[in-house]
Amino acid sequence: MEVQETRVQTDRVLTIPNILSMARLIGVPLFLWLILRPELGGPNSDGWAFLVLALSGISDYLDGKLARRWNQVSSLGRLLDPAADRLYILSTLVGLTWRDILPLWLTAVLLAREAMLLVMVGILRRHGYPPPQVNFLGKAATFNLMYAFPLLLLSDGNTWLASLAEVFGWAFAGWGTSLYWWAGILYVVQVRRLVKAETAAE
Repeated sequence: MEVQETRVQTDRVLTIPNILSMARLIGVPLFLWLILRPELGGPNSDGWAFLVLALSGISDYLDGKLARRWNQVSSLGRLLDPAADRLYILSTLVGLTWRDILPLWLTAVLLAREAMLLVMVGILRRHGYPPPQVNFLGKAATFNLMYAFPLLLLSDGNTWLASLAEVFGWAFAGWGTSLYWWAGILYVVQVRRLVKAETAAE
């Protein structure tokens, strides 16, 4: 995810960061298919699903890092990057909940935060504002969740590695969920201030 910054944006499309974000978007349906194969009567493909999810986490770090280092921050990238993040989170929630690896209450908590942000984006658009840029707290929350999900996927077993993955997976899930909601509340405060300032200026 991109952190809010003052670098000049470009209108270029075929940049390395944008290509990485596009690849992550393509990987979303592949990941969902791999993780749901056992539920659909196919063989277990958790290893491949874990690999796709791990690569998405690496590319999530690289696209923002390279965009800043190579001055390739683009308008398209600011749309693709958070879109890929949210789709991966949503697809992972669907897959892991379907497999009974994630409890329904945690999925509901994370989806409720997404619903809250959708409402905020709708309010901003009604007042002529673009969606707020992702802040550092939102970035940290996403990174924690992107660590949590592969570990929780590995925890689906009876080995010592699965037990270890479960401990660390739930630790990252707890931190990520807390930060995710904290970042969401900050967005609500930001939206409230913008709307309030506009109302006071009228």
